[in-house]
Amino acid sequence: MDHATVIVSGTKIAEEIGTTRSEVWRLVQQLRGLGADIAGHPATGYRLQAVPDLLLPDILAPLVQGTIFSKHLHHYYKISSTNAVAMEAAAAGAPEGSVFLAEEQTAGRGRGAHTWHSARSSGIYCSVVLRPVAPPSEVLILSLAVGLAVHSVIQEIDPKANPDLKWPNDLLLEGKKFCGILTEMNAEATCVRHIVIGVGVNVNQATFPAELHEQAISLRLATGTEWSRVDLTAALLKSLDREYRNFLEEPGTHGSILRRFQELSPSVRGLKVRVEENGGFDGVTAGLDARGFLQVRTAHGIRIVLSGTVNPC
Repeated sequence: MDHATVIVSGTKIAEEIGTTRSEVWRLVQQLRGLGADIAGHPATGYRLQAVPDLLLPDILAPLVQGTIFSKHLHHYYKISSTNAVAMEAAAAGAPEGSVFLAEEQTAGRGRGAHTWHSARSSGIYCSVVLRPVAPPSEVLILSLAVGLAVHSVIQEIDPKANPDLKWPNDLLLEGKKFCGILTEMNAEATCVRHIVIGVGVNVNQATFPAELHEQAISLRLATGTEWSRVDLTAALLKSLDREYRNFLEEPGTHGSILRRFQELSPSVRGLKVRVEENGGFDGVTAGLDARGFLQVRTAHGIRIVLSGTVNPC
């Protein structure tokens, strides 16, 4: 990357990194397999034809300078789950603002027992560690703010895209999910120790497994355009940084998050739904309460959805 578009001999590279030309060839093949566009071969030298769309710390750090996320970026080519690794790291003392990114997850997690399909280098699989001085009751509000951060980025990059925020943790296009948010925390009764927020975004997937065709969509499929995952990740981290700082520092942010979420989420008011909680019940969504929980008007009055799955019916 320091000499992009310049042809560098295999011998020169071997000398720089203290290895053999045959090992350089093997490493170049490995990089090509991971998506790096490298021209040439050992006899003529190598040239990086394009900066790869890989979520590497060296590429991302300058783009998120000035945010809390610029100094502790961790990247994996394959990992079980960014949230699982981030939770372990947070428990071991990882600083606030630590970011865990993966090109591929083998056990990506969604809310509840759901999994997250994580095709290699096609989506964004990202988890961040936060340590707000706040009671556990504020975590749902923060999770809603993350949804607002994602929504803002999508509209900023493509104003024609108009995602629907589905309470509490999904974003939809054309009625199908392209983004999921998973929030996990470690807390005492009155104080959060740490929060890990995972964001999974379907970016450039051209297809999905058959069982997901009716449920999932990617930004590429929805807009007809291939997106830069690097640019999108940088914009997402900057947007999340803004929402988090406002959450911590601005008076009245709690109410503002609830108001903006309801304005941007047509599904939280006036939608007939089936709620899979406490045996299940039907009703019509009636907005969010002061804590951020979904209210549903049923034949027996208003019920508050604390953790159940909500589907239109």
